[in-house]
Amino acid sequence: PQKMTVQEVPGAFPTVDVPDHAHYTIGVVILIVGITGTLGNFLVIYAFCRSRSLQTPANIFIINLAISDFLMSITQSPVFFTNSLHKRWIFGDKG
Repeated sequence: PQKMTVQEVPGAFPTVDVPDHAHYTIGVVILIVGITGTLGNFLVIYAFCRSRSLQTPANIFIINLAISDFLMSITQSPVFFTNSLHKRWIFGDKG
Protein backbone atom coordinates (compact mmCIF):
# COMPACT_ATOMS: atom_id res chain seq x y z
CA PRO A 1 0.00 0.00 0.00
CA GLN A 2 1.14 3.47 -0.91
CA LYS A 3 1.19 6.13 1.78
CA MET A 4 -0.66 9.35 0.99
CA THR A 5 0.05 12.73 2.49
CA VAL A 6 -2.77 14.78 3.95
CA GLN A 7 -2.59 17.15 0.98
CA GLU A 8 -3.27 14.26 -1.42
CA VAL A 9 -6.41 13.07 0.34
CA PRO A 10 -9.39 14.55 -1.51
CA GLY A 11 -11.57 16.67 0.73
CA ALA A 12 -9.10 16.64 3.64
CA PHE A 13 -9.07 20.43 3.77
CA PRO A 14 -12.38 21.69 2.44
CA THR A 15 -12.35 25.31 1.39
CA VAL A 16 -15.07 27.90 1.61
CA ASP A 17 -15.36 30.95 -0.60
CA VAL A 18 -14.99 33.91 1.73
CA PRO A 19 -15.43 37.46 0.41
CA ASP A 20 -12.27 39.54 0.19
CA HIS A 21 -13.58 42.16 2.59
CA ALA A 22 -13.94 39.49 5.31
CA HIS A 23 -10.22 38.66 5.05
CA TYR A 24 -9.28 42.33 5.25
CA THR A 25 -11.66 42.99 8.15
CA ILE A 26 -10.30 40.07 10.15
CA GLY A 27 -6.75 41.19 9.34
CA VAL A 28 -7.40 44.71 10.60
CA VAL A 29 -9.06 43.41 13.78
CA ILE A 30 -6.12 41.09 14.45
CA LEU A 31 -3.70 43.96 13.85
CA ILE A 32 -5.54 46.16 16.35
CA VAL A 33 -5.71 43.34 18.92
CA GLY A 34 -2.00 42.60 18.39
CA ILE A 35 -0.93 46.22 18.82
CA THR A 36 -3.14 46.66 21.88
CA GLY A 37 -1.90 43.40 23.40
CA THR A 38 1.73 44.24 22.74
CA LEU A 39 1.53 47.76 24.19
CA GLY A 40 -0.68 46.82 27.13
CA ASN A 41 1.42 43.88 28.21
CA PHE A 42 4.63 45.84 27.74
CA LEU A 43 3.29 48.53 30.06
CA VAL A 44 2.38 45.92 32.69
CA ILE A 45 5.88 44.42 32.49
CA TYR A 46 7.47 47.89 32.61
CA ALA A 47 5.41 48.94 35.65
CA PHE A 48 6.28 45.71 37.43
CA CYS A 49 10.00 46.16 36.80
CA ARG A 50 10.02 49.83 37.87
CA SER A 51 7.90 49.63 41.03
CA ARG A 52 9.23 47.72 44.04
CA SER A 53 5.78 47.66 45.67
CA LEU A 54 4.39 45.61 42.76
CA GLN A 55 7.08 42.95 43.06
CA THR A 56 5.17 40.57 45.32
CA PRO A 57 5.00 36.78 45.02
CA ALA A 58 1.34 37.00 43.98
CA ASN A 59 2.17 39.42 41.16
CA ILE A 60 4.74 36.99 39.73
CA PHE A 61 1.81 35.05 38.27
CA ILE A 62 0.46 38.23 36.66
CA ILE A 63 3.85 39.00 35.14
CA ASN A 64 4.21 35.47 33.80
CA LEU A 65 0.84 35.86 32.13
CA ALA A 66 1.78 39.29 30.76
CA ILE A 67 5.08 37.98 29.37
CA SER A 68 3.46 35.00 27.66
CA ASP A 69 0.65 37.17 26.27
CA PHE A 70 3.22 39.73 25.08
CA LEU A 71 5.17 37.03 23.27
CA MET A 72 1.99 35.63 21.70
CA SER A 73 0.94 39.11 20.54
CA ILE A 74 4.30 39.94 19.05
CA THR A 75 4.74 36.60 17.24
CA GLN A 76 1.22 35.56 16.20
CA SER A 77 -0.43 38.83 15.18
CA PRO A 78 1.95 39.69 12.31
CA VAL A 79 1.67 36.15 10.90
CA PHE A 80 -2.13 36.13 11.03
CA PHE A 81 -2.36 39.70 9.68
CA THR A 82 -0.06 38.90 6.73
CA ASN A 83 -1.98 35.73 5.89
CA SER A 84 -5.28 37.60 6.03
CA LEU A 85 -4.02 40.18 3.54
CA HIS A 86 -2.86 37.42 1.16
CA LYS A 87 -6.05 35.40 1.79
CA ARG A 88 -4.04 32.18 2.20
CA TRP A 89 -1.15 30.63 4.14
CA ILE A 90 2.02 32.11 2.67
CA PHE A 91 4.74 30.47 4.76
CA GLY A 92 4.96 27.18 2.89
CA ASP A 93 4.87 23.60 4.12
CA LYS A 94 7.55 24.05 6.79
CA GLY A 95 5.90 27.16 8.26
